[in-house]
Amino acid sequence: MRLIGPADPHPLEGMRRSADLLHEARERERAGCMPEAIEGYESAIAAAERSGDRTVLAEALRRLAVLRQHRDEAARARELCRRSYEVARQIGNDILAAEALNTIGGLDLATGSMEDARTAFLQALELGGTNPQLRARVEQNLGILANIQGDLEEAITRYARSLEAYRGSRDAQGCAIAYHNLGMVSADRELFDEADRYFRESRAIAERAGDAHLQALCLVNQAEVDAARQRFENARQNAEAALALFDQLGARGAKANAYRVIGVVYRETGRLALAESRLRSAIELAASAGSVLNEAEASRELALLYQGMGRNQDALRLLNTAYRLFRRLDARVDLVHVGGKVAELEGTYLALVRAWGQSIESSDSYTFGHCERVAQHAVAMARALGLAEEDETTVLLGAYLHDVGKVRVPHEILRKPGPFTREERELVEMHPIWGIELLANVEFPWDLKPIIRWHHERYDGSGYPDRLKGDEIPLAAQIVGILDVWDALTTARAHQPALPPAQALAEMTRCRGWWSPRVFAAFVTVIARDGRHVAPGHTTSPDSATHPAGDEGQARPPVRHARS
Repeated sequence: MRLIGPADPHPLEGMRRSADLLHEARERERAGCMPEAIEGYESAIAAAERSGDRTVLAEALRRLAVLRQHRDEAARARELCRRSYEVARQIGNDILAAEALNTIGGLDLATGSMEDARTAFLQALELGGTNPQLRARVEQNLGILANIQGDLEEAITRYARSLEAYRGSRDAQGCAIAYHNLGMVSADRELFDEADRYFRESRAIAERAGDAHLQALCLVNQAEVDAARQRFENARQNAEAALALFDQLGARGAKANAYRVIGVVYRETGRLALAESRLRSAIELAASAGSVLNEAEASRELALLYQGMGRNQDALRLLNTAYRLFRRLDARVDLVHVGGKVAELEGTYLALVRAWGQSIESSDSYTFGHCERVAQHAVAMARALGLAEEDETTVLLGAYLHDVGKVRVPHEILRKPGPFTREERELVEMHPIWGIELLANVEFPWDLKPIIRWHHERYDGSGYPDRLKGDEIPLAAQIVGILDVWDALTTARAHQPALPPAQALAEMTRCRGWWSPRVFAAFVTVIARDGRHVAPGHTTSPDSATHPAGDEGQARPPVRHARS
């Protein structure tokens, strides 16, 4: 319960006092003196409550909410806006009520609640759209929403309406915001000269108006444009200047964005330790401020740094974090822009996993390209089996990583030209378990670990490491497993020459009980589509097939001697 003090014995004087306090607080805000502005708005609220000046009360509550939002105090900001809206409705002031709704929409936008933001903005436009300045701000916010969602045409339309309304009301600061956001759209369209011009116009107005927050936004976005154009020193200077302003304003989430750009600059110019430090700062600041988008983007950039440094496990962990965060923003199918970021991230993920798989193979010229071949056939098999697109991605990535545990197997064993000893065979057969151990601390967005652990299991229970049988073996592991054997048989190795495709297929047909009928049928279909391979009806008879020698010089089924 909120205590209410005694009524002001001189209400008119009290109203003048509360209005003066509101004006003074606004001036302090424009000057970038945020602690003083917050104190001023709180004083104006207290004075308005005593005097009963609800108009000042509604506006002071909303302005204080904006500053709380800038300081990443979302819960307090939302409560202040709710009170502002209620007060405005009580006195029948539609404009002030619409202002509160517009600010609430901005809070929703900052936390990724896109549909709630759209609803609030449209309600604000309906309630107070007759006011040119308010209409300009709401159109601006609807443009931001469209930009985030990737609808650049709507964004441009909204920004243009906003700029027209700001010009009509001679609101220079509003024009500065519109120019800034037009710069954002231009940057997204890679019209960098145009973006640079808009950001400069916006910043010039913001400097004249003393709007430190907008100056900083222009600087950090201009830095991103500079980085995209490989003007790295300009990018660093602009981002550092933005960081100083955000620090002055106490805007942690925005500081994260500046640190991210600085980290990217250091990464691209080879200063890796500095890059790691700045990107880690970006992640920590974004997380503490609840800025999901900034945290996701900084995590992705740090993952790219680690990938370049060969720190693949660290890179995977960060990509997983970024993927999870982007998915939090991608709760609706209409979030086109965020969906594009997820697709871009999946491309980064695939590139990292592919590079890691190739690095594992690079020490053995006989197996180089093995993971790539298995992966490409695995996707074809997944499609032949009618799996969903997400399952295709799982199979693809699992195929690239299925042999990751071989990094613990001594090279001299993997390259051995003759049969394995029993001890060597047992060591090699540990690689699925070692792969799981290696990735124990990595939580994948896709279910890859069953593929890594069980791609050598067999349908009849004769595989390893866990002797799974039948449908205990996940379908994805069966797909990668059968293709692993196929590639091992049809590729020259240190211990055996490559078999002709027809002979390899005959070998596998003889042992078809090691895979489920469904998986084997899909495998034969996929292999038959490859022009290098004979159709299933023209394979060599299993009885006449020559089986490669096993580890002790005896004929063995393919799985026991095919070193995959």
